[in-house]
Amino acid sequence: MTNTKRPILFGILLAILFCGPVAEAATLKIHRIFSSNMVLQRDKPITIWGWTEPGQKVTVKFGEQQADATANGDKGRWEVKFPAQPANTTSQKLIFTANDKTIELENIVIGDVWVMNGQSNMAQALNNVNDGDFEIAQANLPLLRQIKISPNESYELLTDLPDAVVEGWNVCTPETAGGISAIGYAFASRVQRATGIPIGVIDNARGGASLESLVPRHKFADHPLTARYAESVETRRKEFDWDAAVKKLEESWEKDVAKARQKGTPENKLPPKPVLARESLRSWNVPGKSPSDAASCYNGMFGVFKGLNIKGVLFHQGFNNRFDCRPERYRILMKQMIEGWREDFNDPKLPVGVIAGCGSGESQTLDNFEALSVSEPTYIREAQQRGLSDIGDPANTVFLPDYDVRIPGLHPKKKLPYGYRAARWALSTIYGFGKQIEWDTAPQITTAVQGDVMVVTFDKPVRPDDMSLAIDGFSIAGADGKFYLAHAAYQTVAKKPDFTKIHVWSPLVKEPVAIRYAWASSGPMGNLKVNGREWLPVPTFRTDTWNWPESEDPNEKLWDGPKQKAAKEDAIARLETRKLEEAKQAVEILQRLKTLGVIEPAAKN
Repeated sequence: MTNTKRPILFGILLAILFCGPVAEAATLKIHRIFSSNMVLQRDKPITIWGWTEPGQKVTVKFGEQQADATANGDKGRWEVKFPAQPANTTSQKLIFTANDKTIELENIVIGDVWVMNGQSNMAQALNNVNDGDFEIAQANLPLLRQIKISPNESYELLTDLPDAVVEGWNVCTPETAGGISAIGYAFASRVQRATGIPIGVIDNARGGASLESLVPRHKFADHPLTARYAESVETRRKEFDWDAAVKKLEESWEKDVAKARQKGTPENKLPPKPVLARESLRSWNVPGKSPSDAASCYNGMFGVFKGLNIKGVLFHQGFNNRFDCRPERYRILMKQMIEGWREDFNDPKLPVGVIAGCGSGESQTLDNFEALSVSEPTYIREAQQRGLSDIGDPANTVFLPDYDVRIPGLHPKKKLPYGYRAARWALSTIYGFGKQIEWDTAPQITTAVQGDVMVVTFDKPVRPDDMSLAIDGFSIAGADGKFYLAHAAYQTVAKKPDFTKIHVWSPLVKEPVAIRYAWASSGPMGNLKVNGREWLPVPTFRTDTWNWPESEDPNEKLWDGPKQKAAKEDAIARLETRKLEEAKQAVEILQRLKTLGVIEPAAKN
């Protein structure tokens, strides 16, 4: 019996002796932004990092190169760097070794990595948009790769991505393409085909995110207005009653159960009772972690992989900021966000394309023109444009208007044109295809009053892309600030239209002081394109300084329900006034034609 026990005891002793080294080796981790099939950024140093036991040596091999590091600090973070490399379509391996533990990543290529950031209209997948099926059928693109980061908000800047929110990189095929951001796919597939280099797409847009949540936390201190906002978030966080919030969670569950029982739901199919703990609260309900609060989405979805070099960012957001419309703060935050990205990702010229976004209601028409001109979303779009302009880097940034292809709906399915437009900009300006692929910038605008007419002068020709002379989308106002749909026509020179000068007027505005163009919540009227090119609409603009009411106090709302209602009623009254004037003009014109004998008078009864 003694002999039979010896092997067992010997085995136990071996297990005890080796459990330390085995456990240490098992702790080797790589940041989850790295996986097989990924794209590493070309022409910039390649930084790779992870964690293991403090003091342990880590060896990383990439192709024929090797780098070593020692894990430091309490958490055992290690980091290696490889020299910058040019684009390379050849599949390579990343091999990590620490003690007896080895991790191997396969099919790594080198190219350009673009981040798709914003909210749900950027996240909207290719399989859920118009013509998505057509693109998916052609999506056999082995040099296009994608990784998706699911919603993951955090008050603190995270060091890694949880398993639950990232699954690793995928090679683009007809089987995988449907899950890629539709805008991201339309953009990246065109860039990849044109350049021939690998393109990586990081999808990290967060549905429902306000701009505040997408800005790096350290940037809020750069301006008094945003600093006060950040302080208000801290105050709400400190005053937050966790117990009451958990109790509310329980009460909500109890109501759901009661409703289910009333409907006759069997007991075994009732909503399960949630774990009544702080961790069970939705991020929306926790100040500082909500997708509406400072830096929360950046901390958990973007800044979490800073250290990884990238090529650029496409950004599409705006809808959620219409509800607490603060255009001046938005403008400042837009600049801070881009500056923060450039600082955190160590690239002062990081290319950024901003696709205008927000608004969801019906499209503007002649029949509702004034009624839809009271518009929070338009001020947000303007703030996007102005904030981007404040960066002062037109060579590496662009504002891409969306109103000419926008269709009604919270998540309209007409998304691919945005990606195509962004790809045209990037290929022409960032990738050096300017001689082959045309791109232009928005025009500069000046205005002058000539009697009851305002003359708008552009520094380059603007005209509809159908080559007509009919101009849509202008409104005009006098000193009272009441805008009416305006007539617009090109100035003529030697009987030919001058496409740089447009006369704007209305019989309802005798002494004009301001005009607006393409000014409405969703789908504003406006058909002018720079040089008549369908891919570059003239951006929304205004010449007035009647700004949206805004307070420096982040908790004070100057645009309350009664004021909104009054403004809407006034807009509807202007609409009716304009329609009555048009009807009057139509009668006068008809009478004049009858007087001239052009139209036969109607027979008397």
